[in-house]
Amino acid sequence: MPIDRPSPRGLAPAVIAAAGVLALLTACASGGDVTAGLTGPADAPAASPTQGPGASFNEADVTFTQMMIEHHRQAVEMAGLARTRSQDPEIKKLAAAIDKSQGAEITTMTGWLARWGKPATPSGGMQGHDMPGMMTGEDMKRLDAARGREFDRMFLRMMITHHQGAIAMAETERARGSDPQAKELATTIEATQRAEIKRMRKLLARR
Repeated sequence: MPIDRPSPRGLAPAVIAAAGVLALLTACASGGDVTAGLTGPADAPAASPTQGPGASFNEADVTFTQMMIEHHRQAVEMAGLARTRSQDPEIKKLAAAIDKSQGAEITTMTGWLARWGKPATPSGGMQGHDMPGMMTGEDMKRLDAARGREFDRMFLRMMITHHQGAIAMAETERARGSDPQAKELATTIEATQRAEIKRMRKLLARR
């Protein structure tokens, strides 16, 4: 009497399935990670939070923002001195505009750093970071001590230099930055401060 035997083709899927179950049980018994072959290498590098896919900002944006906050703070300090030391209404009006605009920009940039999870100042402080146009401590003491026409001339010269430094920083951000809002602010800073430099040079020429 003939005996029905399963065909080799019918056995193949069952054998493959059994082999898979056996491999899975072996891995569990040995404490191995059964997902290792499914998820890729365990030591694959993680994407950088500032340079990974879809990131809106990079390290150039962070550096620009941290440095420009400090740069603006000094301009605001200088503008504040003009309220009580200048004798020229036009200079006082200009200083008030600088105080208002740059104070608002400080607030905006501080918010960006918080959103990015970055500190307001770089680790180790501002030392070693080049901020063109910044006045020295001695410069600020001399400006603080000046009054009237002497103050006005000194203020205009210093603020022109200060603005030129901010423009250089803004140009670097536009070339190297990634965040659209940071680059847009850099463009605004450049345009605004170029116009203010032109205005200050006219005021200085009268003295």
